[in-house]
Amino acid sequence: MSLPTRLSWGRYPATPQAAHAAAWRDDVPALLQSLGKRYASTLPFGNGRSYGDSCYAESNHVIAMDGLNRFIEADWASGRIKAEAGVLLADVLSIAVPNGWFVPVTPGTKYVTLGGAIANDVHGKNHHVRGTFGRHVLSFGLSRSDKAAELVCSPTQNKALFAASIGGLGLTGIITWVEFQLMPIVSPAIDVTSYKFGSLAEFFTLSAELDPVHEYGVAWVDCLATGEAAGRGIYMVGDHARIGELEIKPSSKRSVPFVLPISAINNVTLRAFNSAYYAKQKAGKQQSRTDFEPFFYPLDGILHWNRIYGRRGFQQFQCVIPDHSAEPATRALLAAIARSGTGSFLAVLKRCGNIASPGLMSFPMAGTSLALDFPNNARLDRLLRELDVIVNEAGGRLYPAKDAHMRGEDFRSAYPQWHEVEALRDPLLCSQFWKRVTQS
Repeated sequence: MSLPTRLSWGRYPATPQAAHAAAWRDDVPALLQSLGKRYASTLPFGNGRSYGDSCYAESNHVIAMDGLNRFIEADWASGRIKAEAGVLLADVLSIAVPNGWFVPVTPGTKYVTLGGAIANDVHGKNHHVRGTFGRHVLSFGLSRSDKAAELVCSPTQNKALFAASIGGLGLTGIITWVEFQLMPIVSPAIDVTSYKFGSLAEFFTLSAELDPVHEYGVAWVDCLATGEAAGRGIYMVGDHARIGELEIKPSSKRSVPFVLPISAINNVTLRAFNSAYYAKQKAGKQQSRTDFEPFFYPLDGILHWNRIYGRRGFQQFQCVIPDHSAEPATRALLAAIARSGTGSFLAVLKRCGNIASPGLMSFPMAGTSLALDFPNNARLDRLLRELDVIVNEAGGRLYPAKDAHMRGEDFRSAYPQWHEVEALRDPLLCSQFWKRVTQS
């Protein structure tokens, strides 16, 4: 009987993963042993929202964790919650919001598992205030092939594995459950203030002024603008409303029903969208109140949106540039992207703070992050190499969770603590990403 298969969100590389389901936590040790012995390696696979090959097992046989989707404990007085690793952030929000709590850190999609949030140490629009998801993790269970019993990892128990697993890309063992701290709210609605800016210099001025006084901050940037308009965009800051109902309002969702034969993202559609979106925003300061979902998860309203990039899929490029070189390097990145005539509708520019993660290989640093998607085509490799050179010369790094092209030497330079993760890697766990960046 053939097994169901999984792909990463970028659908690239096109190497389907045979999914061996874990229905219960007790299934994990036997699955890990049997798959490791039969195929030499395996890897936990959450909800497939990593973009490249970090969620692909070297053997192409993964342990599907989405069946571990049960809540274990919830203390609504303290805001502590314990759930299995396959629970989605969407599931957490569905029970936390009505009780006056919110996830303290969320990436740009709510369809990530708790295990994946730890493995990739996800961050969001409030990194400058609350750091990464790993900072709010109290403990988790870790199943390893070389240990007879499940380990409890926390800042005080199995501390080395705790640090290596946060941002450790699922390589240190199978995370089976997670306990973490929620953030209190009065309302899930977000009070948003938007500012239209005409240049990259204005973005940095706005960020320096607004980030210190708001919980959330992020910018959309026109990735194809050139000349005096280069780096133009819309800066959005937000805070949870101080009055409102503790409820999740129902929202309609559309879906892309099939993978398009070719990408719908091209120079013509992208330029038209960017020009219209920028023109729609009024000059000056615009204030509004919105539900949390469109603010945090604008693309989640379209299910299977990755299909619009066609059969060849896409790659996301996300980098972070340290403060001392952020403005000139970001300017160079945007210029190279504009020359290429490609990119994505949602090009995201944001500042990261200096709050350290407990993880060894966490992506953010104090600096500026740029993220956008590129449809796969014959010219993309050349563009990515050009962008990589700019990032490396500026002392920046790429996000492993979004990567499908990083050179090994660049990874090892940017993440010098990879040796410590390798030393604690479970002997039966290995990803295509890890083999690519540590052995080439």
